[in-house]
Amino acid sequence: MASRPTISDLAKAAKVSVATVDRVLNGRHKVREDTARRVYDAANEIGFHAVGLLRQRVFEGLPHYRLGFVLQKPNHHFYQAVARELEHAVQNHPGIRGTAQIDFCTNQTPAELADKLRQMGGKNQAIAMTGPDYPAMSVVVEELKTKGFRSFLFCPILPLEYGKAMSDLITERPVVPRLG
Repeated sequence: MASRPTISDLAKAAKVSVATVDRVLNGRHKVREDTARRVYDAANEIGFHAVGLLRQRVFEGLPHYRLGFVLQKPNHHFYQAVARELEHAVQNHPGIRGTAQIDFCTNQTPAELADKLRQMGGKNQAIAMTGPDYPAMSVVVEELKTKGFRSFLFCPILPLEYGKAMSDLITERPVVPRLG
């Protein structure tokens, strides 16, 4: 049975000293943001037991945003890959402590999409949704606006070149503004 990674293992993986890991872990002294991030990333990679504490220390001064995403076809591998990439992008964005809430629509009816949008509006600070832009969506958007919710993004269904990397598609067809 392999032993769990030590602070020395983490220091080696992050290419920093044990003292630097200790400073990040215990908040003893200031550490440059990129160095703290490198320690956190290495902790994730090696499965360091205190990764949660490191995340808290590294991101404690950053604003927290809860972002909702509604995608299509929960069993389709493309949308599963999109969901993983969205979670990774939100969690690892350097300027925020982000939480991605991802939900799927199984039949994409106007009623189901409207319900998902209402649910997301109650739990998140911004929403991005893929799917057809039915008139019912405009009604829900206006309804949420009257409650003070102002961040929406509808991503129409576009014919994408299958097999390309997600980052290539976003670069070619920028539909979502960058966070931060």
